[in-house]
Amino acid sequence: MKLKISKGIFMVMLVLGALFVTYSSIANVTADDLNSWFKQGETIEASSSDVEHQVKKTEITKKDLNKLLPSKRYVSSQEISAPQTLEEAIDFSQYPTETVIATGYTAGPESTGKSPGHHLYGVTFSGVKVTRDLYSTIAADLNKFPIGTILYIPGYGYGVVADKGGAITGNKIDLYYETVEDVYNHWGKREVEVYVVKQGDGSLTADQLTTLNETESMQVFREKILER
Repeated sequence: MKLKISKGIFMVMLVLGALFVTYSSIANVTADDLNSWFKQGETIEASSSDVEHQVKKTEITKKDLNKLLPSKRYVSSQEISAPQTLEEAIDFSQYPTETVIATGYTAGPESTGKSPGHHLYGVTFSGVKVTRDLYSTIAADLNKFPIGTILYIPGYGYGVVADKGGAITGNKIDLYYETVEDVYNHWGKREVEVYVVKQGDGSLTADQLTTLNETESMQVFREKILER
Protein backbone atom coordinates (compact mmCIF):
# COMPACT_ATOMS: atom_id res chain seq x y z
CA MET A 1 0.00 0.00 0.00
CA LYS A 2 2.82 2.39 1.00
CA LEU A 3 4.65 1.50 -2.20
CA LYS A 4 1.63 2.46 -4.32
CA ILE A 5 1.29 5.83 -2.52
CA SER A 6 4.98 6.59 -3.00
CA LYS A 7 4.72 5.76 -6.69
CA GLY A 8 1.63 8.01 -6.92
CA ILE A 9 3.46 10.96 -5.31
CA PHE A 10 6.48 10.35 -7.52
CA MET A 11 4.28 10.37 -10.64
CA VAL A 12 2.61 13.65 -9.56
CA MET A 13 6.02 15.25 -9.03
CA LEU A 14 7.14 14.10 -12.47
CA VAL A 15 4.02 15.56 -14.05
CA LEU A 16 4.53 18.92 -12.22
CA GLY A 17 8.16 18.95 -13.21
CA ALA A 18 7.28 18.32 -16.83
CA LEU A 19 4.71 21.09 -16.75
CA PHE A 20 7.22 23.53 -15.25
CA VAL A 21 9.84 22.66 -17.85
CA THR A 22 7.30 23.12 -20.61
CA TYR A 23 6.12 26.51 -19.18
CA SER A 24 9.68 27.69 -18.65
CA SER A 25 10.67 26.89 -22.21
CA ILE A 26 7.62 28.68 -23.61
CA ALA A 27 7.57 31.77 -21.26
CA ASN A 28 11.33 31.90 -20.63
CA VAL A 29 10.71 31.87 -16.85
CA THR A 30 13.20 30.31 -14.45
CA ALA A 31 12.83 29.08 -10.89
CA ASP A 32 14.76 32.15 -9.70
CA ASP A 33 12.18 34.34 -11.41
CA LEU A 34 9.36 32.59 -9.56
CA ASN A 35 11.21 32.98 -6.27
CA SER A 36 11.72 36.71 -7.00
CA TRP A 37 8.00 37.16 -7.73
CA PHE A 38 7.08 35.61 -4.40
CA LYS A 39 9.49 37.93 -2.57
CA GLN A 40 8.13 41.01 -4.40
CA GLY A 41 4.63 40.03 -3.40
CA GLU A 42 5.74 39.83 0.21
CA THR A 43 7.49 43.25 -0.07
CA ILE A 44 4.40 44.91 -1.59
CA GLU A 45 2.23 43.46 1.14
CA ALA A 46 4.68 44.65 3.78
CA SER A 47 4.86 48.13 2.21
CA SER A 48 1.07 48.38 2.17
CA SER A 49 1.03 47.39 5.81
CA ASP A 50 3.66 50.07 6.61
CA VAL A 51 1.68 52.79 4.82
CA GLU A 52 -1.46 51.83 6.71
CA HIS A 53 0.51 51.90 9.95
CA GLN A 54 1.91 55.38 9.14
CA VAL A 55 -1.57 56.71 8.34
CA LYS A 56 -2.90 55.42 11.65
CA LYS A 57 0.13 56.89 13.45
CA THR A 58 -0.47 60.27 11.80
CA GLU A 59 -4.13 60.21 12.80
CA ILE A 60 -3.15 59.49 16.40
CA THR A 61 -0.60 62.32 16.32
CA LYS A 62 -3.24 64.76 15.05
CA LYS A 63 -5.61 63.72 17.82
CA ASP A 64 -2.89 64.24 20.44
CA LEU A 65 -2.00 67.63 18.92
CA ASN A 66 -5.63 68.73 19.00
CA LYS A 67 -5.71 67.91 22.68
CA LEU A 68 -2.68 70.14 23.28
CA LEU A 69 -3.78 73.10 21.12
CA PRO A 70 -6.04 75.62 22.92
CA SER A 71 -9.60 75.74 21.67
CA LYS A 72 -10.95 79.04 20.33
CA ARG A 73 -13.61 78.75 22.99
CA TYR A 74 -10.96 79.26 25.64
CA VAL A 75 -9.09 82.21 24.12
CA SER A 76 -8.84 84.75 26.88
CA SER A 77 -9.12 88.50 26.39
CA GLN A 78 -8.15 91.46 28.50
CA GLU A 79 -10.95 92.84 30.59
CA ILE A 80 -11.83 96.25 29.24
CA SER A 81 -13.39 98.65 31.70
CA ALA A 82 -15.32 101.72 30.62
CA PRO A 83 -14.11 105.12 31.83
CA GLN A 84 -15.85 106.21 35.01
CA THR A 85 -15.16 109.95 34.79
CA LEU A 86 -14.78 112.58 32.10
CA GLU A 87 -11.12 112.93 33.07
CA GLU A 88 -10.62 109.26 32.17
CA ALA A 89 -12.66 109.46 28.96
CA ILE A 90 -11.17 112.63 27.47
CA ASP A 91 -7.59 113.74 27.07
CA PHE A 92 -7.89 117.33 28.28
CA SER A 93 -4.16 117.90 27.89
CA GLN A 94 -4.86 118.71 24.24
CA TYR A 95 -6.49 122.00 25.29
CA PRO A 96 -4.83 125.24 26.46
CA THR A 97 -5.17 126.02 30.13
CA GLU A 98 -5.78 129.07 32.30
CA THR A 99 -5.37 129.40 36.05
CA VAL A 100 -8.40 131.12 37.54
CA ILE A 101 -10.07 131.89 40.86
CA ALA A 102 -13.43 130.12 40.78
CA THR A 103 -16.31 130.84 43.13
CA GLY A 104 -19.89 129.60 43.17
CA TYR A 105 -23.06 131.60 42.58
CA THR A 106 -26.82 131.09 42.45
CA ALA A 107 -29.72 132.80 40.70
CA GLY A 108 -30.93 134.18 44.03
CA PRO A 109 -30.62 137.62 45.62
CA GLU A 110 -27.39 136.68 47.42
CA SER A 111 -25.66 136.52 44.02
CA THR A 112 -27.79 138.50 41.56
CA GLY A 113 -30.02 140.69 43.72
CA LYS A 114 -33.09 139.15 42.05
CA SER A 115 -35.88 137.29 43.81
CA PRO A 116 -37.86 134.37 42.34
CA GLY A 117 -40.70 136.75 41.40
CA HIS A 118 -38.46 138.97 39.28
CA HIS A 119 -39.13 138.68 35.53
CA LEU A 120 -35.41 138.21 34.85
CA TYR A 121 -34.85 135.75 37.71
CA GLY A 122 -32.53 133.00 36.54
CA VAL A 123 -31.92 134.64 33.15
CA THR A 124 -28.27 135.16 32.23
CA PHE A 125 -26.71 138.02 30.28
CA SER A 126 -26.76 135.81 27.15
CA GLY A 127 -30.51 135.34 27.51
CA VAL A 128 -30.45 131.61 28.40
CA LYS A 129 -31.68 130.30 31.73
CA VAL A 130 -29.16 129.25 34.35
CA THR A 131 -28.62 125.50 34.53
CA ARG A 132 -26.55 122.94 36.38
CA ASP A 133 -26.09 120.05 33.97
CA LEU A 134 -23.48 118.30 31.85
CA TYR A 135 -22.76 121.78 30.52
CA SER A 136 -23.55 124.30 33.23
CA THR A 137 -23.86 128.05 32.86
CA ILE A 138 -21.00 130.06 34.34
CA ALA A 139 -20.11 133.75 34.54
CA ALA A 140 -16.81 135.25 33.42
CA ASP A 141 -15.08 138.44 32.33
CA LEU A 142 -16.32 138.61 28.75
CA ASN A 143 -13.11 140.33 27.65
CA LYS A 144 -11.24 137.22 28.81
CA PHE A 145 -13.79 134.53 28.01
CA PRO A 146 -16.51 135.67 25.55
CA ILE A 147 -20.09 134.39 25.73
CA GLY A 148 -20.22 130.83 24.39
CA THR A 149 -16.71 129.89 25.60
CA ILE A 150 -16.61 126.33 26.90
CA LEU A 151 -14.30 125.58 29.81
CA TYR A 152 -13.67 122.30 31.55
CA ILE A 153 -13.30 122.87 35.27
CA PRO A 154 -11.85 119.86 37.19
CA GLY A 155 -14.13 119.00 40.10
CA TYR A 156 -17.09 120.79 38.51
CA GLY A 157 -17.45 119.74 34.89
CA TYR A 158 -18.07 121.66 31.69
CA GLY A 159 -19.00 125.31 32.02
CA VAL A 160 -20.40 127.48 29.23
CA VAL A 161 -19.88 131.20 29.66
CA ALA A 162 -23.39 132.67 29.62
CA ASP A 163 -23.21 135.46 32.18
CA LYS A 164 -21.06 138.24 33.56
CA GLY A 165 -20.72 139.98 36.90
CA GLY A 166 -19.39 143.26 38.25
CA ALA A 167 -16.89 141.46 40.50
CA ILE A 168 -15.94 138.87 37.88
CA THR A 169 -12.90 140.41 36.19
CA GLY A 170 -9.73 139.01 34.66
CA ASN A 171 -9.03 135.43 35.59
CA LYS A 172 -12.11 134.98 37.74
CA ILE A 173 -15.16 132.85 37.04
CA ASP A 174 -18.44 132.08 38.81
CA LEU A 175 -19.86 128.55 38.69
CA TYR A 176 -23.63 128.13 38.87
CA TYR A 177 -25.21 126.06 41.66
CA GLU A 178 -28.91 125.78 42.45
CA THR A 179 -28.64 126.64 46.13
CA VAL A 180 -26.33 128.46 48.51
CA GLU A 181 -25.87 125.18 50.40
CA ASP A 182 -24.60 123.54 47.20
CA VAL A 183 -22.10 126.35 46.72
CA TYR A 184 -20.63 125.86 50.17
CA ASN A 185 -20.88 122.06 50.25
CA HIS A 186 -19.51 121.37 46.78
CA TRP A 187 -17.27 124.26 45.87
CA GLY A 188 -16.71 127.38 47.92
CA LYS A 189 -13.75 129.27 46.45
CA ARG A 190 -10.79 127.68 44.69
CA GLU A 191 -7.83 128.45 42.51
CA VAL A 192 -8.03 125.93 39.67
CA GLU A 193 -6.46 125.28 36.30
CA VAL A 194 -9.22 125.14 33.69
CA TYR A 195 -9.11 123.85 30.12
CA VAL A 196 -10.29 126.12 27.32
CA VAL A 197 -12.21 123.61 25.18
CA LYS A 198 -13.75 126.18 22.84
CA GLN A 199 -13.41 129.93 22.49
CA GLY A 200 -16.79 131.62 22.30
CA ASP A 201 -17.94 134.00 19.57
CA GLY A 202 -20.03 136.21 21.84
CA SER A 203 -23.37 134.42 21.49
CA LEU A 204 -25.23 131.51 23.07
CA THR A 205 -28.78 130.28 22.51
CA ALA A 206 -31.03 128.00 24.51
CA ASP A 207 -31.03 125.51 21.62
CA GLN A 208 -27.23 125.38 21.57
CA LEU A 209 -27.11 124.73 25.31
CA THR A 210 -29.78 122.05 25.04
CA THR A 211 -27.90 120.33 22.22
CA LEU A 212 -24.73 120.24 24.32
CA ASN A 213 -26.56 118.73 27.27
CA GLU A 214 -28.26 116.10 25.14
CA THR A 215 -25.03 114.78 23.63
CA GLU A 216 -25.69 111.04 23.71
CA SER A 217 -22.15 109.92 24.45
CA MET A 218 -22.08 112.17 27.53
CA GLN A 219 -25.16 110.85 29.29
CA VAL A 220 -23.25 108.21 31.24
CA PHE A 221 -21.44 111.02 33.08
CA ARG A 222 -24.49 113.14 33.93
CA GLU A 223 -25.20 111.65 37.34
CA LYS A 224 -21.59 111.95 38.53
CA ILE A 225 -21.37 115.57 37.39
CA LEU A 226 -24.59 116.53 39.14
CA GLU A 227 -23.24 115.03 42.38
CA ARG A 228 -20.45 117.62 42.44
